[in-house]
Amino acid sequence: MKGKFFTALAAQCLFLGVAFAQEAPFESGWSLNQEGSSLNFLSVKKGTLMELSSFASLDGTIDENGEATFEIALDSVDTKVDLRNVRMRFLMFETFVYPKATVTAKITPAMIASLPSNGFTTINLPFTLDLHGIKQEMAADVQVSLAGSDQVSISTIAPIVIKVADFNLENGLQKLMEAADVTIVPTTAVTFSVTFNRNKESANQVVASAVANPRATALEPEGYFSEEACKGRFEILSRSGNIYFEKASADLKAESFPLLRDVAFIVSKCPGMTIQVAGYTDSRGKSGYNKWLSEMRSKAVVDSLVGLGLPSNRLISRGFGEANPIASNRTAAGRTKNRRIEFSVLGNFSG
Repeated sequence: MKGKFFTALAAQCLFLGVAFAQEAPFESGWSLNQEGSSLNFLSVKKGTLMELSSFASLDGTIDENGEATFEIALDSVDTKVDLRNVRMRFLMFETFVYPKATVTAKITPAMIASLPSNGFTTINLPFTLDLHGIKQEMAADVQVSLAGSDQVSISTIAPIVIKVADFNLENGLQKLMEAADVTIVPTTAVTFSVTFNRNKESANQVVASAVANPRATALEPEGYFSEEACKGRFEILSRSGNIYFEKASADLKAESFPLLRDVAFIVSKCPGMTIQVAGYTDSRGKSGYNKWLSEMRSKAVVDSLVGLGLPSNRLISRGFGEANPIASNRTAAGRTKNRRIEFSVLGNFSG
């Protein structure tokens, strides 16, 4: 009986290998199986404390020529702690400007020539990582496993080391450390295991199906946010530093609006609360002028949020000039931090 079982199993494996080999390996194209895929990254805090995080929303394809594209929705970062996720999104990744990271690679038939007979193969896969507006050429040792003629899995053999400095993320990391009051090692180790299924439909049908069933991105609570979640988000938004004005002016720069759209969304998820929008300047110039400029800048932000659909009676603008500095006015970096917009909750939360 045992001999017959292994004979049948061997025949099945041979059948799958022959089926895979008879067709062009990328025929019909392949699509990522979300449920069978994962991507994790390791952070090291306070010198020795290691934390494993992941992303909830992944997507990818391999076309008929072996061109592979793998997309990570950065808003879906999952650290298992709500406000930690929000810090990662707004302070580290700046997802309001850079919503996704993209990996592209070319898989050639020669790379996987032994796959049909062995059921798996190990390859060194060159790839391009596009993260935070920076593209870097990298490579990883991966194992490709055949799970039938219509399904393959690709997994890292060793972690991929990514340096914060290579993707212009040092400023975001600094903001993250200040917000969390911890030190964080400026490198991360990434591992992944992804599964692709051969498409059974035309390319147009696959796209239509994806549009009809969009995945959630940010791991936000359903419905309205709690009081704690709202207050925490406004504190984090105040640290972003991504609201910009023309020099000595209350005119908002265009690059401010991606963040302001996210601010408007969060206010809409926090009903029953009044939000104070406070403006601050550095200490250069006369104090009276600085107070006036901070008031005008705060009002410009409120006007912008009202323009995005928020009721004006939920927003209060105030200017504090050079009061309450959060950094030294003796350095350019300190003055940049002091020129800021802060968001806070006024009054009772009514849920």
